[in-house]
Amino acid sequence: MLIGYARVSTDECTLDVQVWHLRDVGCEAIHEDSLLDDEKARPALRRLLQEVEKGDIVIVYRLDRLARSTQHLLKIAESLRQKDVGLRSISEPWMDTTSPEGRIVMTVFAGIADFERSLIRERTAAGRVNARQRGIHMGRPAKLGPAENARIYEMVTQDGLSVADAATQFNVHKATIYRIISKCRGKES
Repeated sequence: MLIGYARVSTDECTLDVQVWHLRDVGCEAIHEDSLLDDEKARPALRRLLQEVEKGDIVIVYRLDRLARSTQHLLKIAESLRQKDVGLRSISEPWMDTTSPEGRIVMTVFAGIADFERSLIRERTAAGRVNARQRGIHMGRPAKLGPAENARIYEMVTQDGLSVADAATQFNVHKATIYRIISKCRGKES
């Protein structure tokens, strides 16, 4: 069975052109998501992915109507492949997972998307290292300053105040007090 999927994402677009093309290629059912639907929820796409059966072919007018990114496209294509369902695009004739050529294109896309993800991870890690070297603190701002940390360390290690009491007094969790003590001991060494 040929099943169409159409989606619009702006006020200026309508589903008419997509639906016309999907009917023209013989789609027996067409699932439509409009701007009014929650962009992330996409109820019609979710329903389509649940209802397709082995041997069906999902057809879209253009791939950008189906997926928000290459990674999202690959996820949808893999979900369809696991159900033995094909995927075709009217505007991108090379995109036809029912043919060997189309499957190899998807394999190349998967490799490119994986490469892109690894580059992003590497750049992000390098950026974090660079920021730390410049003294930029990563993460949440510290609740207590250096003077308060020194006072807590002194109160617990020298004055004998319990960790629980220090935590209550400074309105922090006991784990914070333990981290402060550990950090201050490391500086003494």
